[in-house]
Amino acid sequence: MNFKFLMLPVLALAIAGTSMAQTKGAIDSKTLSEIRNSFNADASTQAIQNAITNSKSIRDIALNRNKVGATDHFFKYRVAVKGITNQKSSGRCWMFTSMNTIRPNVIKDLNLSSFDFSHNYNYFWDIFEKSNLFLENIIATADKDMDDREVVRYLSSPIDDGGVWNSFFNVAKKYGVVPAEVMPETTISNNTGQLNRIVKEKLRGEAYKIRQLAIKKGHAKKVEAAKVSALKDVYRILALSLGQPPVDFTWRYKDTDGKVSEAKKYTPQEFMALVAPEFAKDEMVMIMNDPTREYYKVYEIKNYRNVAEGINWTYLNLPNDEIKAFAMASIKNNQAMYASCDVGKQHNREAGVMDMNTYDYASLFGVEFDMDKKARILTRQSGSSHAMTLIGVDVDENEKPIKWEFENSWGTTSGNNGYLTFTDEWFSEYMFRVVINKKYLNEKAIKAFESKPIQLPVWDYMF
Repeated sequence: MNFKFLMLPVLALAIAGTSMAQTKGAIDSKTLSEIRNSFNADASTQAIQNAITNSKSIRDIALNRNKVGATDHFFKYRVAVKGITNQKSSGRCWMFTSMNTIRPNVIKDLNLSSFDFSHNYNYFWDIFEKSNLFLENIIATADKDMDDREVVRYLSSPIDDGGVWNSFFNVAKKYGVVPAEVMPETTISNNTGQLNRIVKEKLRGEAYKIRQLAIKKGHAKKVEAAKVSALKDVYRILALSLGQPPVDFTWRYKDTDGKVSEAKKYTPQEFMALVAPEFAKDEMVMIMNDPTREYYKVYEIKNYRNVAEGINWTYLNLPNDEIKAFAMASIKNNQAMYASCDVGKQHNREAGVMDMNTYDYASLFGVEFDMDKKARILTRQSGSSHAMTLIGVDVDENEKPIKWEFENSWGTTSGNNGYLTFTDEWFSEYMFRVVINKKYLNEKAIKAFESKPIQLPVWDYMF
């Protein structure tokens, strides 16, 4: 046995240990001793440690008893809505929410007991159009290095389920909408993870080949042909998984009086114009509370869209008080709104309530958590994670908001029978975006919205 070779790893570790101890910023023995001694393992601390280490959930132990039952689910002003939708295991909240803002008007105008759109239909076109946009972005950046920040951003996520209101606007504007029964959900549309992975792999492979062609001069026709060929494959994958979307369809309905309508033939675009005429007039504005940037300015995120010729994610940045006043006006006029927030923060799922300090981690651990909204955004601790339909507000005797209500898309077993109540304080800290009709804005906001947008990069932290 060669003992010299056995000694080498030991010697290397000793040298490495000496080097680590001398490294600036490394935790030395004195500092480590000070930190260890700061943990005072008295009886109270031992009891907390016992509770946490033997619990299945830190969250359950941190539940603030003073908050339990403190918020009811009654609202002075509430949009007339019917039925809860369920996006299941998909990231289509933005699509469900956008459709849920239109759905109440369809139910009312056609005198229906219930109605829903086909999310599967628009999901098909959303992924298909995102695939095209991805390939166009790859072609446009073919002269940049593979590790260029913009190229990396595109390749990191060629397509996904995610989106914001403009995503629905773009795809519905181009392809229209259809009733749920015309193109029903499939097992795959209800659980989209595997399909997304397959499409991503296909797109990345095609993108690599298209980049090689696009770099060369005089190959524009070959590049376009390669892109179309790739899109044919994507279309095939989607059609086999989701079904082929209809070019036109025949539809009739039964109203609450039992009357069956005449069967009529529609294109999806014609049906969109029938059930959502206001949507077609481009009257909606996305307003947002982003304390990291100047208020009364319009911001646009480069290439945040799903349709190549569509609009990017564009928003008017406003203080919370302005957003709340406009949202109240919309609710009082029975018009639901697309809204998005950081739904995971201080959310008591069993009670269907979101309130500040619902979970008191500071008291449980004896440490402070004191970031404001601006700091949470800039450090990536907080950001919009879920879209829901804003439908209700409760007020005090001075008509000041106390709490608000979401219609969610997680089914009736989630929250308060599918709805979520959140306090006005929670609104200020964790609400981000609301899409609202221009008629509910004041002159100052409308004038600000008409200004030229400040463009933000594709890797912006609000992306």
